[in-house]
Amino acid sequence: MSGVNLNKVVKTYGDLEIIHGIDLEVHDGEFLVLVGPSGCGKSTLLRMIAGLEEITDGTISIGDRIVNDVPAAQRNLSMVFQSYALYPHMTVRKNLAFGLGNLKMPKAEIAKRVAEVAKILQIEELLERKPRQLSGGQKQRVAIGRSIVREPELFLFDEPLSNLDAELRVQMRVELAGLYQRLGTTMIYVTHDQIEAMTLATRIVVLQAGIIEQVGTPFDLYNFPQNKFVATFIGSPKMNMIEGTANKSGLLLPDFGQISLPKNAPKSGNIHFGIRPEQFTIGKGGDATSTGKITLIEYLGSELFLYITLPSGHVVLVQASSQTQYKTGEELTLSLTAKNAHYFGEDNLRIPLYDEKK
Repeated sequence: MSGVNLNKVVKTYGDLEIIHGIDLEVHDGEFLVLVGPSGCGKSTLLRMIAGLEEITDGTISIGDRIVNDVPAAQRNLSMVFQSYALYPHMTVRKNLAFGLGNLKMPKAEIAKRVAEVAKILQIEELLERKPRQLSGGQKQRVAIGRSIVREPELFLFDEPLSNLDAELRVQMRVELAGLYQRLGTTMIYVTHDQIEAMTLATRIVVLQAGIIEQVGTPFDLYNFPQNKFVATFIGSPKMNMIEGTANKSGLLLPDFGQISLPKNAPKSGNIHFGIRPEQFTIGKGGDATSTGKITLIEYLGSELFLYITLPSGHVVLVQASSQTQYKTGEELTLSLTAKNAHYFGEDNLRIPLYDEKK
């Protein structure tokens, strides 16, 4: 197994800089997910690690070896793309074995590896089929199997589940997580889907416009976002943001009135008050209350989300009990508690609560 180290990595296309001097250490044996909106540079970064894209400046190391000038074929890694890229005229068995044959590996060893991978991915009954006879999920298993069979030091995944339907995506997430637990090989995974990131990663790298906004475990990013961008990007549905005005007594919020602020917060200026849908209370209680009207209901079976328009016209998203029935147009009382919230200053950086341990 191998870790990966990026030191001041830059990528430009002409005068346009896409990746802005990124420093990142990928630990040996971890499942690191690169996540961010479209165009943030996550796939470009992955392709530079793979050797499919030249870097403009900086260094990339895999293990103890700097690989800036090492061709992709000699980096001992394997990459799975969005497209399955299977050979249509070959059976699954031959697709899995093809790369090993090119390496002049003995036939007995090839057969052994193909059998082991087919068992791991539960595609043994598919070995004699051709790609046109497979479902999308089966094709993706074969594409992943073709990577595993080479026994690389490093696995790279570039949005491998984006072509699958919702049910298959969930199933494949479970299978990828199980695969990582069995193999223990370093994996770097690119996705724009933050749910994928949260469920698969040991650590997440949040990217925006070619820079790293935050690196941390899913728990840390959800509970201790360093800035407003991470706070609203991580979490589904996303965090509510209410802009308030700081004063000597605390924070004045539209619709809710005055609440307390962390002791280290500024005493003037605008502060964004962030609160997740599950942190609202329906009914009276907490530190402040307001009333609002339900304008939209999302019923997801085990979860229920209410879009509530407050007197100011601001809409907040609230998680409610799926065992209670609500109607569009119904008026509700909402309560919030100051210590459950997140606070972001005019620089968009998070203001830590004075009593938190992070």
